[in-house]
Amino acid sequence: MSRGWRRFTANRGALIGGAIVLALVAIALFGPLLVGDPLARDLDHGLAPNGSPLAIGGHALLGTDALGRDVWARVVHGAGSSLAIAGAATLFALVLGVTVGIAAGLGGGWPDTVLMRLVDLVLAFPYLLLAILLGALLRERELASASAPVIVTLGVVGWTTTARVVRVKAMAIARGDYVQAARASGASPWRIATRHVLPNALGAIVVVTALGFAQNLLAESVLGYLGLGPPPPAPTWGQMIYEGRLYYRTAPHLVVVPGLAIVLAVIAFNLVGDGLRDAFDPKERG
Repeated sequence: MSRGWRRFTANRGALIGGAIVLALVAIALFGPLLVGDPLARDLDHGLAPNGSPLAIGGHALLGTDALGRDVWARVVHGAGSSLAIAGAATLFALVLGVTVGIAAGLGGGWPDTVLMRLVDLVLAFPYLLLAILLGALLRERELASASAPVIVTLGVVGWTTTARVVRVKAMAIARGDYVQAARASGASPWRIATRHVLPNALGAIVVVTALGFAQNLLAESVLGYLGLGPPPPAPTWGQMIYEGRLYYRTAPHLVVVPGLAIVLAVIAFNLVGDGLRDAFDPKERG
């Protein structure tokens, strides 16, 4: 693990991505304490004389939207919402994927066959298409009154990669002499999973989690843009792009600012994920 960490810190791209991730987390945690109310409307000073949104600079740092709301405040508050939803969805997928992967890898036989066919079934659908479908179904059932449906949607469609990676690790570890000795001594599957499989698969799990976070962040933005994310007025980056789409000619900052935030965050988490993969890839170990 220490060698992998040294390789990670030697990767300039991973360090840049890590610094951006830390900055985004800091903004999400402490930014709302330093900016104004993202829902406050200032129709007297937040709009131009012709009623259009203010451009970047001047009265507001990043301009205002069509209702006179501060775009900077909405981006900062949206960072907390978007990162929290993506994080919760990633955790949901992580727990589900690790559980299925260990059960398939250690169980073998028909449990492995059944669980892997379930993985194949989920993978048969394009990721975003399946997320949109599930999000729409939850919205039709009037469950889209909070972030929970989005978290469940992204978690349900995003666990398969983790399951496949953990399954391969579990199968390799299960063939080890120490695991065979543990089984012979009467160790339970739970003990084998927690004492042997998880510690040895931790590096691969961290890599998949980092890359999965970036995927969930982008998918959450897509759902928000399509109106399948958390309902207004709580700001998310995808929802801000959706609200600003009508003004992309006269007030392009309403689309560009949250769009750049999404791109920056996704690139940063991908850089971290790639750096972790290069650092902890068993093929690269000497």
